[in-house]
Amino acid sequence: MTSPAYLSGLFSLDDRVAVVTGGSSGIGRGIAEALARAGASVVVVARGKEALEATTAQLTSLGCRAAWVSADLGSRAGVRAAADEIVKEFGEPDILVNCAGINLRPPMSELTEHDWDLTLAVNLQAPHLLSQRFAPGMAERGFGRIIHVSSQQAHRAFAHSGAYGVSKGALESLARSQAEEWSPYGVTCNTLVPGFVLTPLNARLSSDPDTVRALAARTFIGRNGLPEDFAGAAVFLASRSSAYITGQSLFIDGGFSSH
Repeated sequence: MTSPAYLSGLFSLDDRVAVVTGGSSGIGRGIAEALARAGASVVVVARGKEALEATTAQLTSLGCRAAWVSADLGSRAGVRAAADEIVKEFGEPDILVNCAGINLRPPMSELTEHDWDLTLAVNLQAPHLLSQRFAPGMAERGFGRIIHVSSQQAHRAFAHSGAYGVSKGALESLARSQAEEWSPYGVTCNTLVPGFVLTPLNARLSSDPDTVRALAARTFIGRNGLPEDFAGAAVFLASRSSAYITGQSLFIDGGFSSH
């Protein structure tokens, strides 16, 4: 077997349908492009229609199949409405990537009930509800991949982790519970853990050059992350080659967590 055919057998996502929440910017956009270029039909979910249109236009220009759904993932009703719209595009998904997130991190003494509720709703409740909606169908078909995007704050508190760190720690626990439930039926559930990545979600920290340099110095590689750094890991975890990997947290951080 030639190397292209062998690699395609391992990693091709042809005939798969993927959903990427938060897929119109940052890490989510990088993952959406990677999955689409690996062959999946991708539905990008986010709030801003302009960014969604730009993302799907770019993917289409690359010869990919892509569609978008504008949704508010901060409420149960919004998540359920999004799920209904998602399946209208390419049918039931085989791959679910939960990357949408909200990054409210005031000091704990200033954390409001609204901050807490919204953070947990977007960062934890939405991934749970979407997984609960789509995973049973994946299990019936004998193949599924759920990938959550977590944070360093799930493992260590710094820079006012607050409710954000709590939500991401719980998200990794959610992946393990989901892995226990659905992996016997071919549905793996794993988490990607970024280091500091230069994205709009991190605009507050990335606006300070000294902070950017200090965070880069904490890595072994000597630089901060970029959305394209997640492409290979996302395709791997979405493909058939990761069938025996589930309930795991994979750090994509340049060695930040090992420093």
